[in-house]
Amino acid sequence: MNIIITYGIIFVILLVLELAYFKIADKCNIIDKPNERSSHSTIVLRGGGVIFAISTLVWIAFQNGFGSWSLVLDYLPFLSGLILVSCVSLVDDIYSLPDSVRLAAQFVAIGLMFWNLGIFGAFNVSNGSFVSGIIIPTLILLGALIVCVGATNIINFMDGINGITAGYSLAVLVPLFLLNNMMTEQFIMNSYIGITILGVLVFCLFNFRPKGKAKCFAGDVGSISIAFIMLFAIGRMIVQTGDVTYLILLLVYGVDGCMTIFHRIMLHENLGEAHRKHAYQLMANELRIGHVKVTLLYMVMQLVVSLGFIYLCPNTIASHWIYLLSAIVVFCIAYILFMKKYYHLHEEYLASLKN
Repeated sequence: MNIIITYGIIFVILLVLELAYFKIADKCNIIDKPNERSSHSTIVLRGGGVIFAISTLVWIAFQNGFGSWSLVLDYLPFLSGLILVSCVSLVDDIYSLPDSVRLAAQFVAIGLMFWNLGIFGAFNVSNGSFVSGIIIPTLILLGALIVCVGATNIINFMDGINGITAGYSLAVLVPLFLLNNMMTEQFIMNSYIGITILGVLVFCLFNFRPKGKAKCFAGDVGSISIAFIMLFAIGRMIVQTGDVTYLILLLVYGVDGCMTIFHRIMLHENLGEAHRKHAYQLMANELRIGHVKVTLLYMVMQLVVSLGFIYLCPNTIASHWIYLLSAIVVFCIAYILFMKKYYHLHEEYLASLKN
């Protein structure tokens, strides 16, 4: 079957499944009510990002239909982790689970991802045995687990305005798709990235809209599951190439998320409490820049950085590190200057809440 026709059929299937979820969410009252962290003021359906995990199930079904089930088995630990973290996040969207439950599920899921990456050991499909994988000191492994769980939650915290989760995901997935086709040996199946992109595009139809016009929000199930998928794809590329600088594909979120955490620590705030201190939130709330414009800004910044890394930066480890560190410095300085100029507007907003 022609690949364009196949992807067209998959897109329609995902669209129908998303609409079916809306019916269920509406009937079961799965909604997002505004709170002090929100950038919206009306009740909206929550959990529309479940389509990201569903796109994986559709990919599995199509691989099985084309007789490629053995290839799916190679992704079994990762797929198990994705299903686990997606289910727990969906339940959390509905009932609000304790932090300990969510974090436990995320650590187990990331552990399964690491297993699939060959860090704990590789799974041999042909005979069901395990072979030794990459040897990593325990402290470094533990640190990597914590960093990956932290990265997952940073991506979750960045989900605060219409379109930003889906838009930024496209800005990460498209360069991944390009890199995958440039590699002598692909680090992940092209069809998986392609179908994930289709799932994101379906979600965009209902979320990538001006403020007040979104049909649904991603919910934790959406932001956590797409973070898990992106980290897995980037992780496979890093393991295959031995080049950790490919983390630059998440640079814009990483700088905003980490710098905001440092800022809140300086303010002696409880990091577990809801807030609206991310740069994109100040743009959307205090500066009243439209959600779509802010999302497009984040997309363009990440795409410029990623495409520059792919097509302009010489393909050497030294050049990659110079490019990455330079980009980090530039974005950190831009973040600091932005906050120095506009953070007082947020302080005025907080003062108005006390009066």
